[in-house]
Amino acid sequence: MPVVQANGIHMYYEIHGQGEPLVMIMGLSANVDWWDPVIVERLSKRYQLLLFDNRGAGRTEKPQMTYTIALMAQDTVELMTQVGIEKAHILGVSMGGMIAQELALHYPERVNKLILACTNCGGTQSIVAPPDVIGLFTNRTGTPDEIKQRMFKVLFPDEYIANHADQLEQLWLRAIRAPIPTDALLRQLEAIQTFSTYDRLDQIQAPTLVMTGDQDILVPPKNAEIIAGRIPGARLEIFEGGGHGFTGQFPDKFCQVVEEFLG
Repeated sequence: MPVVQANGIHMYYEIHGQGEPLVMIMGLSANVDWWDPVIVERLSKRYQLLLFDNRGAGRTEKPQMTYTIALMAQDTVELMTQVGIEKAHILGVSMGGMIAQELALHYPERVNKLILACTNCGGTQSIVAPPDVIGLFTNRTGTPDEIKQRMFKVLFPDEYIANHADQLEQLWLRAIRAPIPTDALLRQLEAIQTFSTYDRLDQIQAPTLVMTGDQDILVPPKNAEIIAGRIPGARLEIFEGGGHGFTGQFPDKFCQVVEEFLG
C-alpha cells in the first residue's frame, strides 16, 4: 500500500498511467475508491494520474486537529513533491475543487491547467444547499442501507437512481472500503465552512475549466457560474441532467471534456 510522509502526515496515494501529470482531488469524506473506474482507466491512457486520500479520509492519517482547505492544499503540494511531480494539471471535485482553488492561489508555479467540478468559492458569495440536503450527506447514523439511500439522494437525480441500480451498488461497495470516521468527517466539514476564495479568484493565473451538473442539489449549479465569472478566461461546462455526482453519471463525456480542455 503506497504511503508517503507529506506535510507531517502519512498520505495514501496511487499513480496510474504515464504522460503529463494530472492530480485528481476528491471531495468531502471521499477517497480514491470513489473515482469511477471508467474515468481512471480512460484518463490514465493519456496522463499520469496522481490519486490520493485527503487528510482525514480513507487510508491517509487522521490527526486530531483543526483542518482547513488551505492546509489540505499544502498536503497536496507536499505529496506532489514527494512523488516527484513539480507541476501538474489539477482537477478537483466538490471539496477537492476548493482544495484546487487554494492550491492554484498559493502555489501557481505548481499548476498547469485547473479543472473545478461541482464546487463553490465558499463564504457569503456562494450558494449554499438547504440544511436538510447537507444533512442527508453528513448524517452517518442508521442502517447501512439508510446511509446508502441518503448518499444516493444527494449525489444523483431520482431518475438516474431509478434506472442505474447496478452502477450505484458498485459505487457503494467502493465507498465502504475505507469509510471516514465521524470525527474526521466533522473536521473536513469545518474546513469547508471556514473556506472562502471569492475575493481572490481573479488572481488565478492557470487556464481554468469549471464544470457542474444542472441538477446538483448539494452544490447548486449557480456556484459554477460565480466561479467562472471571477476567474479570468474561465470556461464553463454544464452537464444537462447531472447531479452532484455527474462525473459518475457521465464518465465518458466527463473524460472527453477534460481531454479536450487539457489538449
